[in-house]
Amino acid sequence: MAGLTSGGPNVDVSLLYDINGLARHAPAGVDRAVGLVSAYGIPLALVLLFLWCWHGARRQDESTAVESFAALVWAPLAAAFALLVNVPLRAFVGRPRPFLEHSGLDVLEPNSAPGDFSFVSGHATLTMALGVGLFIANRKLGLVGIGLALAEGVSRVYLGVHYPTDVIGGFALGTAVVLVFAPLAMALLTPVVRAVARSPRAGRLVRAGQRALPRPLDLAQPQTPPPGCRTHESDLAA
Repeated sequence: MAGLTSGGPNVDVSLLYDINGLARHAPAGVDRAVGLVSAYGIPLALVLLFLWCWHGARRQDESTAVESFAALVWAPLAAAFALLVNVPLRAFVGRPRPFLEHSGLDVLEPNSAPGDFSFVSGHATLTMALGVGLFIANRKLGLVGIGLALAEGVSRVYLGVHYPTDVIGGFALGTAVVLVFAPLAMALLTPVVRAVARSPRAGRLVRAGQRALPRPLDLAQPQTPPPGCRTHESDLAA
């Protein structure tokens, strides 16, 4: 842990200065925009992706809809679990924030507490876990989610609050938690989601309502004519 605690290898520190150094040449409005996108824009975009994926999954057949919905439920659960794992991991590594170890950095996120450890990045962990979880439900939207997670990681270095290896560690942690526990999670969630899908009321959460097809006439059974109508047999009898 000595390399991490002392500020990381030279490549890590040089990348930190290169990426954070872009803030010196960017207008103040760009810096504020990066901060807003990192804190609110990317998480909101991921939420919208999840809603879009859920909207499309509800219109698929029952089996696919159930699997997609179970994956969408697992993704935020996995992200929350990854953040819990990160709590003791941060305390164990004990890596200070980069602006405490190196001078000349532009810290563009004033809410970062100096006493909070740096490795691994919670933002990178959260967004990558959501992106990979979304990929399990829908590959195309999942690739977009993973791209947003990568942008989140770069923004954390740009803001001067994380080393590049903090971000890489967050990506690895989020991905590992989602994929390693996915088989067990899907095995537990899928029967529950299937039961919800077949529920008269809650089933619309999993599948969109479909119009009931008209019941076909049973030609084998004689049809009773309405009152006042004469049948062919009665005409012959007359």
